[in-house]
Amino acid sequence: MVLSSKRARALITQVREEGASDCAVESFTTRTYMIRFSNNEVTVSKRFEEESVKMYVAFGPQRAVTGTTDVTVTGLKSLVRDALRLARSTPPSDMYAPLPEGPFSYNRGLLDQSMRGVEMEKLVDMVEAAINSALSAGSSRVAGSLVFKRAHRSLLTSGAVEAEAHKDTIELSVRAFLDGESSGQFAIGTGDLSELDPESVGREAGEIAKAARDPREISEGVYDAVIGPMTSANLLEEVGSIASAFYVDSGMSFLAGMLGKEVASRALTLVDDPTIPGTYGAEPFDEEGLPTRRTVIIDSGVLRSYLHNSATARKFETSSTANAGIIVPQPHNLIVEGWTSTFNKLLAKLDRGILVTNDWYLRYQDISRGDFSTITRDGLFLIRNGTIEHAVKGLRLSDNFLRLLKNVEEVSSEKFPIRWWEVDVPVRAPYVLLRDVRFTRPTA
Repeated sequence: MVLSSKRARALITQVREEGASDCAVESFTTRTYMIRFSNNEVTVSKRFEEESVKMYVAFGPQRAVTGTTDVTVTGLKSLVRDALRLARSTPPSDMYAPLPEGPFSYNRGLLDQSMRGVEMEKLVDMVEAAINSALSAGSSRVAGSLVFKRAHRSLLTSGAVEAEAHKDTIELSVRAFLDGESSGQFAIGTGDLSELDPESVGREAGEIAKAARDPREISEGVYDAVIGPMTSANLLEEVGSIASAFYVDSGMSFLAGMLGKEVASRALTLVDDPTIPGTYGAEPFDEEGLPTRRTVIIDSGVLRSYLHNSATARKFETSSTANAGIIVPQPHNLIVEGWTSTFNKLLAKLDRGILVTNDWYLRYQDISRGDFSTITRDGLFLIRNGTIEHAVKGLRLSDNFLRLLKNVEEVSSEKFPIRWWEVDVPVRAPYVLLRDVRFTRPTA
């Protein structure tokens, strides 16, 4: 059961009586249905419930956030004690603003985003449909997971915010295998059951695995490339996250000092829009209680906005974009807008290039400059004259974000709601045509 409003108010009162200037209590109850499958059959099917409480406490510029999964009376006493101790011992920050004064009105369509008619039996049917589709597409072995979450979120603040929301989400990830080296993966995350087509997810993974048969090594170097939605989602999640004003201020963003400047080609428009009901990242309010809003981060290549909470907004002399993260602003729901090309038209523009379908483990060499590398996984293909010539292996994508963003030539009209363990912030991601992408071979 979500922490009661009465109990949350009592916690805030207790903290304020200790001299705190601000306090917010956010509680969650999440019921999860999880199905795992491997070797073409369901191996795990379970349901579990989790409860947690997060508390923000500020003594003016001394601020702290802590949380607990122990929602007993004893656990909440410890939470208050720890939050007060941490806030008092934290060095004063130059980034502070009082919590926004509510109450606020919220989009009713976002307050209750429950899916109807979801049962374990129906979820198992989806898994079986995905497995059969991947096998029919040419793979020999299929694994993955389906996760359905039913979440209840409640927020009370010392700024007179009192709000709660319900949201259901579903994620399906399918990994298909043909032999020891041939594999394919596709994953979808959504808040709209009608948007999830398990057969399409399985088919995509199976077709990639089949095409990835007998991969060969090719030389490292600079290639034109088409980046599939699994990888474009991973890259664009980084761009959206690094647009946080907290990272900009702390020198941990390659977008620092770039506001109003061209950071990408005119082909790219990236927005954060949590106001679309039924999307995975839809939210009615942020962690400070402000109603969420659509924020254009990059508009036809120009950096238009950083993502702000109240504290970063005050320091940057602007308004909050309702992206709290009460300490670190963060995107809710990233969307690439525009363009009308299809995947096949993008591929046809590669005389000699590489098709990347997936990547894992993106790491930075220099986050302030944007230098990074990531391991290409699953289907990776050499393209000649717009068609797949053969599968390849053993390449890393090693480049610079600002260079890649300016080398975006076109994005597809096809967008896919990607969310899985490598893409924590949901991204409605396209295929992307990039020029002059640097690929290297692992040194170890």
